[in-house]
Amino acid sequence: MTETPDTDPGYPLTDSQIASYRERGHITLRSLARPQEVDAVLPAIDRVMEEVAVRNDAQGRIDDYSSLFAQVTNVWRLSDAVKAFVCAERFARVAAALMGVRGVRLYHDQALYKPAGGKPTPWHQDQFYWPLGTVHTVTMWMPLVDLTRGMGTMIFAGGSHREGLILDSSISEESHRILDRVVAGRGWELQSDDLHAGDATFHAGWTVHSAHPNTSARVRKVLTVIYFADGTKVAEPDNEFRKADMNVFLAGCRPGEEASGPLNPLLYRA
Repeated sequence: MTETPDTDPGYPLTDSQIASYRERGHITLRSLARPQEVDAVLPAIDRVMEEVAVRNDAQGRIDDYSSLFAQVTNVWRLSDAVKAFVCAERFARVAAALMGVRGVRLYHDQALYKPAGGKPTPWHQDQFYWPLGTVHTVTMWMPLVDLTRGMGTMIFAGGSHREGLILDSSISEESHRILDRVVAGRGWELQSDDLHAGDATFHAGWTVHSAHPNTSARVRKVLTVIYFADGTKVAEPDNEFRKADMNVFLAGCRPGEEASGPLNPLLYRA
């Protein structure tokens, strides 16, 4: 029988873990998925990555991040095995508990494969791209293989999420230089962990973060899942990236309406 994360939906969080996430805007959770669950889904994600690469499909993206990593979004729509993994209640329950909301919907997933020799990912804030009228957003970043920091793990600036939008700009070398000065000047505590396959980091939509280069000879394979609070309204897009995201990831939803289109299934409600 194929292992899926909902074989055992429980992953208890302590009050101190929840408090730490809300204070720092990020947290590392060990063994959120079991090794056999990751092993079961990895071949399906590999296949999707190969198929999308052959088609050279940009999937509606404006920016080109090919120098940083290979990227496929909404992998859950391209494979039943990946759908079961991405939509797992265990992960969604954790996301809801960290944010303190009753229910969460899927914004989208991403498979991010950083090749050997891949460049560092610049400092950025995810929610710059998202037309969601809430601060209750969170990204789960789960390695599908064991990762050292030298393979490109994340770096988080603890507490940066409390400031909202810091730089009104997309990811670039220039935005990295600006945010690097901001991070150094604010004295935010930086954290970057070695991770095993099935561990996961969670970070808030406004948390400033980056990733190390991949200096190893192996591909850094990661799956991310982005959640937002059920009941969230679509915000009026105020940049070209949010407009593109609204059309691609909130299909059929317009500003002021509830973000609950066919691409945003309800994954958990208490």
